[in-house]
Order: sequence, then C-alpha cells, then structure tokens
Amino acid sequence: MNLSLQHQLFIVGGATSGLGKAIAEALIQEGAHIIAVARNTEQLLQLQSSAPLQVTVLVGDLSSPELIQSLIELVGSRTLHGMVVNAGGPPAKTVLETTLEDWDQAYQLILRWKVAITKAFVPNMIKNGYGRILYIESASVKQPMENLVLSNSLRVAVVGMVKTLSQEIAKSGVTLNILAPGAHNTPAIDRIYKKKAEQTGIPFVEVRTAAIQQIPVGALGEAADFAGLALWLLSGASRYITGQTITVDGGAVKGIMG
Repeated sequence: MNLSLQHQLFIVGGATSGLGKAIAEALIQEGAHIIAVARNTEQLLQLQSSAPLQVTVLVGDLSSPELIQSLIELVGSRTLHGMVVNAGGPPAKTVLETTLEDWDQAYQLILRWKVAITKAFVPNMIKNGYGRILYIESASVKQPMENLVLSNSLRVAVVGMVKTLSQEIAKSGVTLNILAPGAHNTPAIDRIYKKKAEQTGIPFVEVRTAAIQQIPVGALGEAADFAGLALWLLSGASRYITGQTITVDGGAVKGIMG
C-alpha cells in the first residue's frame, strides 16, 4: 500500500530511541522529511547521517517552551503534514511513594507541553485543511499499570484533551489519534521491571520473564511493528479515524473496549 508520504514534513519527538526512533526510520524509508527531536546529539546526528536530505535535527527537551518555540521557527512557512507527540515517561512509583513535587513534574512532563505543542501547530494545519497528529501514550490509559501512578493518572488527561479537540475540529481535515503501547522490546519497559525487582527481591530477569508470560500473545512487541500502524495513522489513508485511542499491547488489556 502506497501511503503517499514522500516529501511530506513531520515532527518526530523522541526520535533516537524505542518507538519514536522506529517511527522516524519508517517515515524516512517512505520518503518523508522529518524534524527529529531528542536530547542525545550523537544519536540524532547518526539518524541524520542515514538520510541527510530528509532529516533535520533539533537537540533538546521537547517539554520545554523554548524548544517548542525553536520548532515553530524551524518549520517556518513550510507546510507541516504531521507530528508524532512523544517523549519519555515519569519514574515508576506507587501512590504513597510520590511527593507533590513528583505530581507537579509529571504534569509538566506528560500533559502541559503536549497542550502547548498542539496549540502551536494545529491552527496552521486547520488553515491548510490537512494534518495528522499522533500521540504516543500508554496502555495504562485503559488499564492502570502497577507502580505507574503518575503515568496512569496524567496520560488519561492527554486522552481527554485529544478526544475533545478531535471533536471540535473534526471537519477541518486534521485528525488526532493516540497509540497506547503495552510492553515493547525497548529500553522504556525496563524501568517497570526494575521497580518490581526492587520491591520483591526477585531477580530482574525472572521478573521480566514472568511479565512476558502474562502477555496473551506470549512476547514483547517490536518497535518496527508499532511503527507500521503509526505510519498509516500519519497518512491520508486514515482520514476517517480521529479521536481514537488504539491499544497496541499483545492483548494484555482485558477490558472489552481495550
């Protein structure tokens, strides 16, 4: 299936690791142009070297107002076709382990900047009559995950914002959707297993193995497979899908709407 992404421009957050990297690489393979955002300069430059005519890099923290302003200036008068709103998550903690400062930081890390970057770019997309915004959240928005109270709580707020905006601008040609990954074979999942190992005294490898056995398909997800679905949602082929939260978790969420 030709997704017709050649020469289209996308912003990709978290472009040097895990799911963000897989999406960035998939967009490059489709002939798209990307503005890759991440904190690691060396890894960003490696990504750029793979397709120097297609990749522009921006080093920094995507949750900072200064970097969002830099993105606005970098896009300039060009047409932005889509955006992958993606960054790292908060630390793994139980409710009673958290401090109020943890909650304030989680608000900044998970919710506030996503509202800011959405408001920064959606108006021009509406003006152009086209746009695809994809938010990478977590399966915890449908089924809370152990030791992830900050993520469980504030990612749901992102879903509420995205669903509301998708309704408000549904006729504009701009779609907003959420991919909610479960356990994938990326560095991010290890913080959950490490936390469980600390709590129980069970070796990390055993915790990881036991967790994988609980996934109905019997394996961790792979970033490349996740990126395939992301590409479709970032393309014109997904015009009739908006305001949706799609779980990618190997069947782990048990709810009937999972």
